[in-house]
Amino acid sequence: MKTTLQKLGKSLSAMVMPNIGAFIAWGFITALFIADGWLPNEQLASIQPYMLTYLLPVLIAATGGRMVGGDRGLVMGSITIIGCIAGVGGTQGQPMLMAAMVMGPFSGWVIKKFDQMMDGHMPAGFEMLINNFSVGILGMLIAIFGYYIIGPFMTGVLTVLTYGVDVLVNKGLIPLVAIFIEPAKVLFLNNAINHGIFTPIGAEQAAQTGKSIMYMLEANPGPGLGVLLAYWLFAKDKATKDSAPGAIIIHFLGGIHEIYFPYILMNPVVIVAPILGNICAIAFYSIFHIGLKGPSSPGSIIAFLSMAEKDSVFMTALGVLIAAGVSFLVASPIVKLAGEKNLDEASKKMQSMKAESKGRSEALLDVSLVRKIVFACDAGMGSSAMGATKFRNRLKGVRPDLTVINTSVDNIPVDCDIAVVQETLVERAKKSAPFAKVVTISNFLADPALDNLFFQLSTGDSIMTEAVKKEDEIKPVQEDVIQLDGIKLNLPSVSKEEAITEAGKLLRELGYVDGAYIPAMLEREELVTTYIGMGLAIPHGTTHGDDVIHKTGIVLLQYPDGIQFGDEKAQLVIGIAGKGGEHMEVLSKICLALEDETVLNKMKTTNDKEWILKQLS
Repeated sequence: MKTTLQKLGKSLSAMVMPNIGAFIAWGFITALFIADGWLPNEQLASIQPYMLTYLLPVLIAATGGRMVGGDRGLVMGSITIIGCIAGVGGTQGQPMLMAAMVMGPFSGWVIKKFDQMMDGHMPAGFEMLINNFSVGILGMLIAIFGYYIIGPFMTGVLTVLTYGVDVLVNKGLIPLVAIFIEPAKVLFLNNAINHGIFTPIGAEQAAQTGKSIMYMLEANPGPGLGVLLAYWLFAKDKATKDSAPGAIIIHFLGGIHEIYFPYILMNPVVIVAPILGNICAIAFYSIFHIGLKGPSSPGSIIAFLSMAEKDSVFMTALGVLIAAGVSFLVASPIVKLAGEKNLDEASKKMQSMKAESKGRSEALLDVSLVRKIVFACDAGMGSSAMGATKFRNRLKGVRPDLTVINTSVDNIPVDCDIAVVQETLVERAKKSAPFAKVVTISNFLADPALDNLFFQLSTGDSIMTEAVKKEDEIKPVQEDVIQLDGIKLNLPSVSKEEAITEAGKLLRELGYVDGAYIPAMLEREELVTTYIGMGLAIPHGTTHGDDVIHKTGIVLLQYPDGIQFGDEKAQLVIGIAGKGGEHMEVLSKICLALEDETVLNKMKTTNDKEWILKQLS
């Protein structure tokens, strides 16, 4: 349940957070220009309902669509959410923020599946026609579905949720939500609650009344301030005491609430303090009908007060002081009675919990027990092979006793001590190797988690008993594995899907694979990115595509301006079709090239195919 909520929170955050600036702009326009705002202006105030009704849902749906379906998913999400908005009456209906969080990813998924189905089956010369009409027709159909089904359904859901909040407020029970909010923050579960429930309900209430208490429930910096003040004045551990003033500045002015989580984890009983502080603040705001015009992000006192109503700034600030005061009074005796608990240990615990909330595992290792490290990806062919080779080379000088191999995530050997996988494969890795320590990374070549693992392995106590294995030596590459015709240089930037498709087509043209291998490559990218760091991506098929591989082959596509792989850019796209382990020698060569930045950078820009072929042969 916790993992599910964390994943949901991460997905919702990925849709909302890139667009939080738009929410803030809407909040400022509301706070400044409506009739009871700071600078009443009827003309400028007319912008506000259109931003809430159209701009914010379209941005969220577009972002969600792009997360799943790339640029075409972005367009699909934008189209389909308009159907939902129109279905509830446009500016006369309720904001479709929740609908956007559903329709965006769903639309992206639909167009991605369509593209996979059509790949390799499009008549020559009709690609642009089919691509454009598919988005138009599918977008229209889903928009109609949204008009009649999703829009009205989400209106009903939002009505029920808003009614529930109104009941809690009227019955004086809304302060009790703090019992769930504060522990959720420390456990990194707040994103699912904040972005999935509080923000949509807050937007609905703000549209109707010009403000909402929902924006105050989680963002109030007062509860955390009280905890930090208590540690500053009464902590017995000098390092903890000395660290508190800096944490107060970061938390209260910077709005980074995570800074006070380790202080609670040092002594979990302290969680009672922010809970009671927030209960009192929410009760105060509820009694005096105080609310914010828009979301406060980050949760600093500056952002918090900037979203307050013109005549409620003092009362809003007073609520923060109440939360801080109560939290301080409750935390102080607990801190006084506590022993000299170590902040560093609590910080490490927090980082581990935060990593877990993102699917990562960063617990410290007993390195004396480690003998085998396995790099695993979906197919066990490309990215994990390069990652294993590069990491093995790093360890040779300090830990020659360690075995570093790569494999498919579903075939991790039972004697594996550490499994290194990407975030989306963590659950499969745990099922495949239930007794192994799982280290989760974002890419296989340049990731802080790998640096941390290397540091632990190279500085811990170990017994150097085995020499470097001869199998690790790089063998000459067979001539037909990589050919001059398989190297394309100075290509114009395209989408990653187009680049992967182009690599697959080149593999097919050179006789390495059938055309059915291309969908397997796109499916592999859908499961987990093949970007492995340092400007390099290694697209290859899933294990289901092995049957269509005729022989081992590798192609290299150079995009000097880069291909966007999520937040990263790849200048080199190396397509792989592997039978057995014949492609490993080339991957080893690539890893050696990566060790020399001069060689790597030249590979990204050179016009000399012969030079690249020599480096990889």
